[in-house]
This record gives sequence, structure tokens and C-alpha cells, in this order.
Amino acid sequence: MTGSGGTAGWNLAEIWEHNADRFPDAPAQQQADRFFTWAEFDRRADGIAATLLKAGAQHQDKVAHYLYNCAEYMESMFGLYKAGLVPVNTNYRYTVDELAYLWDNCDAVAVVFHGVFADRCAELRPRVPKVHTWMWVDDGSGPCPDWAIAYETAAASATNRVIPTWGRSPDDLYILYTGGTTGMPKGVMWRQDDLVLTLDSASKNPLPDVPDWDVFDARFAKPGPRNLPAAPLMHGTGAFNAMWNLVLGGSIVTLTNRHFDPTELLDTIEANRVNSISIVGDAFAKPILRALDAEPKRWDITSLRVIFSSGVIWAADTKAGLLRHNERLIMVDSLGSSEAIGMASSTVTADSSSTTATFRAAPSTKVLTEDGREVVPGSGERGRVALRGRMPMGYYKDEAKTAATFVMHDGVRWSIPGDWAEVEADGTLKLYGRGSQCINTGGEKVYPEEVEEALKLHSSVADAAVVGVPDDRFGEAITALVEPHAGTVIDSAALIAHVRTTLAAFKAPKHVLVVETIGRAANGKLDYKRLRDEALRQLDVAAGLANQA
Repeated sequence: MTGSGGTAGWNLAEIWEHNADRFPDAPAQQQADRFFTWAEFDRRADGIAATLLKAGAQHQDKVAHYLYNCAEYMESMFGLYKAGLVPVNTNYRYTVDELAYLWDNCDAVAVVFHGVFADRCAELRPRVPKVHTWMWVDDGSGPCPDWAIAYETAAASATNRVIPTWGRSPDDLYILYTGGTTGMPKGVMWRQDDLVLTLDSASKNPLPDVPDWDVFDARFAKPGPRNLPAAPLMHGTGAFNAMWNLVLGGSIVTLTNRHFDPTELLDTIEANRVNSISIVGDAFAKPILRALDAEPKRWDITSLRVIFSSGVIWAADTKAGLLRHNERLIMVDSLGSSEAIGMASSTVTADSSSTTATFRAAPSTKVLTEDGREVVPGSGERGRVALRGRMPMGYYKDEAKTAATFVMHDGVRWSIPGDWAEVEADGTLKLYGRGSQCINTGGEKVYPEEVEEALKLHSSVADAAVVGVPDDRFGEAITALVEPHAGTVIDSAALIAHVRTTLAAFKAPKHVLVVETIGRAANGKLDYKRLRDEALRQLDVAAGLANQA
């Protein structure tokens, strides 16, 4: 595995092919009654690679995935890596304009799409002329368009392993587009070698920098665990965990429902003896816990050992509730992002405890002030969490944003996505969320996630979001939008008093607004702009009614 510059390193296609050679009859993927061994996974991926190369794809051309979670997602990703092409995720909630921007910005030459998106792809074809190949995944929604290639035809087209004329390289890319909090999506460029060794960094016996298959094989002698990405594979949490589980020689189990259903998840864990799942915070964990609490004897989830969450903090009481149903659980809450994987983590088991938003920093993580000073533990000073070492190359075709996130301090390159934190005296981190959402109220900085977690601990609250709205006296007033549990009534005064029992009074909401749903995205994150607009709308209506009275 030698790159074009002569450097040796890890390449995902070669790792997964190696696992297919070791464990050809072991399970690689399963979705409902569809089952694929590692040998089938390998050969079908060869078919995808061969089809795209025959269609004219060149080394490191970009190919967009426009798919819900399915077996074809990871299988086609394998095919792209085999061919030396670059997978690019696509948020299936995007509008036509957002899709046109993304596929043009990433220079996509091909799109792999679910049949349900065929009409939208047909509408987009004139707007993305660089896309010359469309690969249709049958989902029962209609026939294959005459301008597309049927995925199954492509998957069945190879009889031998496909290696392009340019070979494979540790420098080959994986690009993950992230919406961030402002502006258009940005494509985070990961070299495969950096991605592999970053995902491996927490291993007890880390892989060597220079590939050694004897060392690799010595780490596991049999097929690996069964992983279920409950989070979307178009989101980093789901994709990173799935990719890594395949590195471990394991298998990927995908759900069939396109909207998260905790009953389907628990049924699938039991039926397939799933060992690990990836979620995005309380948006997934709380519905799972409610289902288990409602029917505590329905599911056998003893096979489940690890729940991995990243992207959104999940509450300590939710973790404690899940432990009541499976005391063997290991729950890992990872502070990270598309730009910085594994900056810090919080691990909870039956023998440990953790408070919400308290993390142990990784060895390569520091908290830095804006001028590059390291925050002293116990000082009470806040800074941004920063990661050094292996990290992305930057944002695709965006030098300005790359320079703003990947910062040089005293000759060291740091990835600083924007998470603010304090360093406690014992070295743990107390997180305050992204600075872009920070609310300035009366000169005090308040981080929405801290208040949201306090609100969600109240028995009447199913979910909550916190925004700042203009205020003549304080500059910004903390405003809570609250989604109640079914059959409950929100008592604003009681909720404000509840927040004050755990947080300083200035952090408590000045307004509490009830909404039918917070409307989290598929990746569990909040659209703060939309929520702020909703808060302003409700407050304007309330002010109008008050004036009429």
C-alpha cells in the first residue's frame, strides 16, 4: 500500500479485501431477510467498481451517495474505494437547490440513488452536467429510468477482483459534507490512512503506521462484531462506526424503516444478536428507553454491549435508565465532529457514573484560548477544544474555511471545530456547545446545550431547544422551545424554577414556548435558525394579543 508520493499507509479497500479473503463465509451485511457474506460483499463491490470505471470514472473522481440506510450504501462505498474513487455523502433531506450546490461543489461524476429519488434526480440532471453516471437502487418505488444503470446489474457484473490501473493509495480520500451551523455545506477531506489510524487510536493494540498484515491479523482471529447504525450512514456517526466495524471483520445490520422506530431497532437487535449500535444522543436514546420501560420483558437485548453516540450530548439519566435494562452495556459518548474525531469521550457502565457534558480529553486534545494559550485546569477559563495529530486535509475547494478551522499555533496544526469548554481541576472537560450558538444575556455567555439538558431532565419535557431573542434590557433573552411528553401540560413557571435548581439564575429561560415537535434532523441535530424564527413568531403573536387586550 504505497501512495503516489511513495509513502506507505492503510487503504480501506485493501483492508476490507483482506478481511474478505480471511472470512469469506462470515456475514458482512444484513438488512431484514437480505444477507451477504464477506465473499459476496467483496465481489458485488467489484461489480460497482467495474461499472463506474467502464463509464469513464478517473482516479479520485467523486461519487455521491443519495441513499437511506441500506446494504447498498456500504457495498457501493467498498466499490468506490476499490476503484480509487471518492465517496461523498448526501443529506437526503436536502432541497433541490441544496443538492445542486452539493453535487456541483464536490465535482461529482456519478450519483448512487434510491429509486424514490428518481424524479428529483431527473429534475437535477440539467443542473449538474458533470454527473455522467446515475446508478439506481431499486426500493420498489418504480422502474429504473432509462438514463440510469440498475444497481443490481452493476453489482453482478464482475467475476474477479477489480484493481484500477492507478492502484490504491493511502492518500485516497473520503469526503464527508457537513452542514455546520452557518453557510453552505463543507466537504471535509480525510485521507484514508489518517482516517484508519484516527479511528484506531483508542485501540489497546494500535495498528502500526506502516501496514503489517501479521500485526493486523494478530488482533482478531475470528469475524468481528455485529454493528447496527441507527444513525444515518450519510452522517459521520453512522458512517465512521460502520467503516470501522468492517475493518474489524464484523458485519453491518441496517434497518428497513426510513424513520427511526425504536420498536424496529429493538426487534432487530434481538433477532440478529447485534453487539453495538451507533446513535446521536437523546434523540435516539430517549425513544429507545421509553419503549423498554413500557414493555420491559418484551426484548432480549443481552447481546448488545456497546452504544456509541456522537454529535449531540445525551443525558446521564438516560444512560442510567438503559443500564436498568442491560447492566452489561458500555455507553460511549464521544466529543467529535467531521473535522475532529474522538477529541474527548465519556464512558458509562454499571460500575461507573458520569454527569452530562463531562468528558475525558484524548491525549492529543487540549483546550485553547483564541490566542493559542492552553487553558489551565481548574482556572475557570473557557476555550475551544482543539485536536492535534492526524486530522483532515481541510475543506474541499475552500481555503478560507480550512484556515479558520485548521489553525497553526507555535508550529503545531490544530483542528478547532468550535466546541467551547472549561478544564476542571481533575482534567475533565465541561462542555458549553458551539460558540456560534452562544447567547449573550446581560454580558453573560450562556451555551444552549447546557440549558437544554437541564430542561430535558424535567418529567414533562420530551425535547427542548434554547435560542436567544432580542431583548431591550439584556441584549438577548434566553428562550426555551419545549416539546412536551404526550398527555402532559407545560407549566412555564415550574420549568424555569426547575432549571434554576441546577444552573445559575441568569441561565434560566425568560420565555418558555410550547411546540408540537422540536423537529430534529435525521442526524439528531437542531436547526437553530428555524427554531429562533419560530420563537420570534410566537412572541410576536403573544405581543399582538397583549396589545389588543
